[in-house]
Order: sequence, then structure tokens, then C-alpha cells
Amino acid sequence: MKKSLVFGALVAASVCMSNPAAAIDSTGGCGLGSMAWRGQSGIIPQILAITTNNSFGTNTFGITFGTSGCDPNGRVTGGTGKMVLAVIENNMEQFAMDASAGKGETIDTLAGILDVDSEKLGAAAQANFAYLFTDENVEAVDLALKVMELANA
Repeated sequence: MKKSLVFGALVAASVCMSNPAAAIDSTGGCGLGSMAWRGQSGIIPQILAITTNNSFGTNTFGITFGTSGCDPNGRVTGGTGKMVLAVIENNMEQFAMDASAGKGETIDTLAGILDVDSEKLGAAAQANFAYLFTDENVEAVDLALKVMELANA
């Protein structure tokens, strides 16, 4: 019984770690656990981050005092990466046109979600258009990751 549970967890973790969508969003939140496993994706690092945060109360302490990667003025969201992905998935063609122009409604929407300046994001999207749209079959997940990368640059 234990062997099949461990095997199942390892298979699930390897599937999630090989999936680019898993890197889109972290459910670990902020706190010591999130800092310890920062940059890793998949089920196991997220579970370890959440378990560490909950075991030591580092989320509450971090939010209260602005430590451990927490922001006392932060806003509660459904996951920034998931929202970026949803906007891009539903507006691929319009985003391509807006990115080529360096401005537009999709740029403004993504800038709002990512909490960055719309003009800067538009300029970055326009300057990096070939990087964003490597061909006409670009995947929404890959595009969302690249947009978030440009927004954080």
C-alpha cells in the first residue's frame, strides 16, 4: 500500500514538473516555506512550502511584518499566472496585434494583472515581438510565461 502511494506521488510530481503550466503559478504563497522552495514547480515543492508555512506560522508573521517575501499591502488574487494565462488564451490574436503596436486593451489588462506600467509592458512586448511569437503556432502557456518574464525584467 505504501509503495503504491509513494509511486503515485512520484508519478504525479514528475508529470507536473514536466508541465510548463505548473510553472505558471505557485500556490505556496509567501513565507519561509515559499522562500525555501522558490523556483521549483510541481506538487511536492508546493506541498513542502505550504506545510512549512503552516507548521511555523510564517505566512501570518510575514504578512504582518513584511518579511519572508510577504507584502503587508499585497492583494489577494486567484493566482496571477493563471489570470495572465486566461487572458492570453482567450485573446491570442488581439494580444498579437496589441503587442506588435506596443499598446492596446490586452496590454493594459495584462499590465493591471501584473501590476506593472502599461506603457513599459507595451514597449517591451513590441521590442520583443519575435521572442514572444516564435511562429504562428505559439502555445498560450509559453506566451504567458514570456510575458511574465518581460514584466519582471
